[in-house]
Amino acid sequence: MPAAQITIPTRLAQVTRASTGPADARARVIQMYRDWYRAAPEVVDAYALDVSPTELRHAIRMRFEAHRAVSDVRVIDVLLLKSRQEFQETLNMWKQPDHIYGLLLKPQGRPPRTFLQKFYEGRDEEAVIPAASGV
Repeated sequence: MPAAQITIPTRLAQVTRASTGPADARARVIQMYRDWYRAAPEVVDAYALDVSPTELRHAIRMRFEAHRAVSDVRVIDVLLLKSRQEFQETLNMWKQPDHIYGLLLKPQGRPPRTFLQKFYEGRDEEAVIPAASGV
C-alpha cells in the first residue's frame, strides 16, 4: 500500500498553540500555506480528483487571500487551527472527494440574489445599510 493511502492519525498532528505576536502569526500562516501548496499533488492523486494540482493550488490561494485583511492575532490563530484540522483530515483520507470539491474548489461567496428572492426571504440587506455609512 502506498504511503499516501496509509492512515496514521498522528502523522500530521500538532500541538495547538497561540501565536506570540503578529510576526509569529505571519510565519505560521506562511508555513500552513506551504503545507497545503506542497500537498496539492498528493491530494489530487489520493482522491482521484478530476482537477489538476495547479487548479487545486489556485483554490487554496484564493482561500488564503480571502483572509488576507485579518489582523487580529486571535482570529488568525483560530483560522490556523481550522486550516490545520482540514489539512490533517484531508491527508489522512478522512474525507470523501465531494468534501474536497465542496471545501476547496467551491466559491465561498454568496450567489447574487434577485429582488424577488430577497423579497420572498423577507429581507433586503441593501436597504439596511445606512445612507451615511460610506459603504
